[in-house]
Amino acid sequence: MLLNQKPIAEPQPNLQAAHDRVYRTLRSQIMHGELEPGAALTLRGIGKQYGVSMTPAREAVRRLAAEGALTLSSSGRVSTPELNAERLEELAALRSLLEPELAARAMPRAHMALIERLEMIQSSIGQVIAQEDAVGYLRTNLEFHRTLYLRAQAPAILAMAETVWLQLGPTMRKLYGRLRRTEPPHYHKLIIAALKAGDEPGLRLSVRMDVTQGLRLLAT
Repeated sequence: MLLNQKPIAEPQPNLQAAHDRVYRTLRSQIMHGELEPGAALTLRGIGKQYGVSMTPAREAVRRLAAEGALTLSSSGRVSTPELNAERLEELAALRSLLEPELAARAMPRAHMALIERLEMIQSSIGQVIAQEDAVGYLRTNLEFHRTLYLRAQAPAILAMAETVWLQLGPTMRKLYGRLRRTEPPHYHKLIIAALKAGDEPGLRLSVRMDVTQGLRLLAT
């Protein structure tokens, strides 16, 4: 080595990639109810679970806290949100505004291939209900809605709706236990029927009822 030549620096781990991986995985877990309301998390525990250092774990937590998916206290305690009745009512109101609009925008592009896909997902929901799989139910239920809303071609509205789903995830798992479902959601059938008939008012009403009826049960 030449006297004035500096040693070549070793490549640093890609912290951004690690942060994105932790963020996306933890976000999915929260949205689909894999964590209970009020579940406590630690940066050390997150880092160990995902095999990353404290830095990407901390950045993922900060990002999720900014979206309302986690609460971060002044003492540094991290937990999933426990929603009171007023907060539930607020989030239900947001769903009732955003999701009927997404469905209505999707209707002109709701061809038979989409309707058949929704019917397949509806059948899958029946299967996870039979297995008493709460997380599977939440995942397939959101898949039903997301599959329809993607046809709206309204990414800003869909992003807002997903932020609401994210905040509701742990609470929706609690709701599933109270509903004691034995069959797929009734309003999904009405959504599919409205799409087949080209009935926009009926579609808006069915979506609104589907996304708010359960939340009202929790808020009372």
